[in-house]
Amino acid sequence: MGDKLIAGEFDPSGRRRQRVWLRQCLDGLGRLLADKRFDRPRNLMGLEIELNLAGADGLPRMMNAEVLERIGSHDFQTELGQCNLEVNIVPHRLRGRVLDQLSEELRTGLSYADRKAREVSSEIVMIGILPTLAADDLGSTSLSYDDRYKLLNEQMLAARGEDFLIDIEGRERFTYASASIAPEAACTSVQLHLQVTPGRFADAWNAAQAVAAVQIAMGANSPFVFGHEAWRESRPPLFLQATDVRPPEIAAQGARPRTWFGERWIDSAYELFEENLRYFPPLLSTGEDEDPLRVLDEGGVPELQELALHNGTIYRWNRPVYDVVDGVPHLRVENRVLPAGPTVTDVIANAAFYYGLVRALAEESRPVWTRLPFAAAAANFDAACRHGIDAVLQWPKSGRSASLARTSAVRLVREELLPLAASGLDSWGVEPADRDRYLGVIEERCKLRVNGASWQTATYHRALAGGLDRDAALAAMTRRYCALMRTDAPVHTWPTDLSG
Repeated sequence: MGDKLIAGEFDPSGRRRQRVWLRQCLDGLGRLLADKRFDRPRNLMGLEIELNLAGADGLPRMMNAEVLERIGSHDFQTELGQCNLEVNIVPHRLRGRVLDQLSEELRTGLSYADRKAREVSSEIVMIGILPTLAADDLGSTSLSYDDRYKLLNEQMLAARGEDFLIDIEGRERFTYASASIAPEAACTSVQLHLQVTPGRFADAWNAAQAVAAVQIAMGANSPFVFGHEAWRESRPPLFLQATDVRPPEIAAQGARPRTWFGERWIDSAYELFEENLRYFPPLLSTGEDEDPLRVLDEGGVPELQELALHNGTIYRWNRPVYDVVDGVPHLRVENRVLPAGPTVTDVIANAAFYYGLVRALAEESRPVWTRLPFAAAAANFDAACRHGIDAVLQWPKSGRSASLARTSAVRLVREELLPLAASGLDSWGVEPADRDRYLGVIEERCKLRVNGASWQTATYHRALAGGLDRDAALAAMTRRYCALMRTDAPVHTWPTDLSG
């Protein structure tokens, strides 16, 4: 689709025409959601990981085109920045030894890609934000050689009408004005897909929103923004600001940012797609002239490419996805909360925790989202991004009480959520050995209060105390991270010294 994209029209008449087109797509989706042609639930999950490229010195390498040419596999694709790649794992059924199967496939694929990258003096790094990446590394010339990225950059900059302002105050404050969306490329994530029926979509999405904070608390791995120590998981504020096309005066009036947690629980997938159309002007068009209502009247299944493209330029942390495979439509919840890394074992542990927890919470007779105000879920997400594994969260008290309790993330996970995740994996039919192995990684992180972010910052400060300056300490920590990442030992077992 990428080579067919055209710019969204920003004159009033052009915008009206495109909105009419998108409204037809939305009407088609509404009819289709009541249809019996949606794919039956097959317990399908999918996995994507965005990757960084760095040299043996720990510094970024802007050479994804050369690396992809060497890899020569459709499983690996470009991402926004020349320092990024993305790997896609084919969908799997959530049952049996699926977690170990995914782990083996990822290790094999990433090991191969890393060998090919080394042929051009580069290495594959799974990390939320590469600590050695500098703001000056990411400008319009560092975008990948793909017209869709160039066009998206032009349209987002035109919509904003001025530079994008990055201003993140954590343990240190970082401010920067960017003339492009390139700072977004610093943020590399794991995306977890879950295929659901229309009738089960709302429960799955609400459950995913409710647990987004604990995902971040357990899996934070992005404590540095362009060499500055910021939040424990700095991707969300950086991504939000790097894609924020609202001029400041419009933002002050309450317009929603395109990177969005949301503002309410939902009753259907349609509500999310309708919000996307109501709140966000289109940036791009496919130029396709499909009439979805006519396609439905003729017994066909519309592709809804315009709606899918528009949906793809709105960066919800749990995003609804409509797709058609072999002529059959389906819906997915795309969970975009987690940073990449640190190891394959850590990634699979995070995935096991998520899929088990969503299944268990979605099937509760008194769902958590009926007892947890949405504003509290959003506040939890912010707290987890700021404080990582040390976050304190609001969660409904046990029993029939409607009140909330403030509890540490590690206590909440160990005492309440890990047992739920285990029962959810049992419901999926995941083998107990896989269940116990990967949920055990989450439990050990809680016991030791260690995740990727806490390891990075502890090792960095140890390097500073050893006499290195900021840049040298970040580079030394990054090199040590890369070496330990390749052992696949989970991050809670890593030493914080720079030797070895």
